[in-house]
Amino acid sequence: MQSLTRGFALLEALADAGGRSTLSQLSVAADLPMATLHRLIRTLVDLGYVRQEPSRQYTLGPRLMRLGETSSRLLDTWAKPHLADLVAATGESANLAVLEGDEVVYVSQAQSTRAMRMFTEVGRHVTPHCTAVGKAILARVAADAPEEVVALIHRTGLPASTPSTITDLDDFLAELTTVEARGYAVDEQEQELGVRCVAVVVPGAPSRMGLSVSGPVTRMTDEVVASTVPRLRDAARALARDLSPAGG
Repeated sequence: MQSLTRGFALLEALADAGGRSTLSQLSVAADLPMATLHRLIRTLVDLGYVRQEPSRQYTLGPRLMRLGETSSRLLDTWAKPHLADLVAATGESANLAVLEGDEVVYVSQAQSTRAMRMFTEVGRHVTPHCTAVGKAILARVAADAPEEVVALIHRTGLPASTPSTITDLDDFLAELTTVEARGYAVDEQEQELGVRCVAVVVPGAPSRMGLSVSGPVTRMTDEVVASTVPRLRDAARALARDLSPAGG
């Protein structure tokens, strides 16, 4: 049982490192002695869950892809009722997205029934800085590890999707501080003109994820955003309970 626990801790440490790390870095991150780490990593490599690169760094292996694909489908199933409740309460489209590497990936959606509605394709990858859900997730990361967010931004940059996109690092970090303090993020037409979105993180989730509601800026007024935030928080807490080891 201890070896199983340590093996999963090692995989999680590798995932937290962006999917690539050295043995010495993993030893510190997973809090494992080097002899134990060598034994575990060799087993994971033999099973295909970890791969050793020519650089002698270790990466997450291809066998995890099947597990990830299956868990993504289940995540969509678990999220759908909560997203549907948000649509019923707000009349606007609702999304669930996760942070994978340096990008936000949309994994589930419930669409508004209105003729003019927002549609985000499930599986779409976007840079997080110009999305409400990305800002909500990064704000939570920055509260614990600001250097991790700075490193991510240095890798991705802050490209402008619209004239409203925040493209200055200091301005963006200040925005994340504001987001964390008030507990939600707003996309002020930063990804697409005419679209306003509000998002919160899913607290205590097994991965970094958030829920969002988006609609035309003409409908997503300040009053609508204010009334949507508590509904998003309720949905995020309910989803977190569903994703907990006890299943609620």
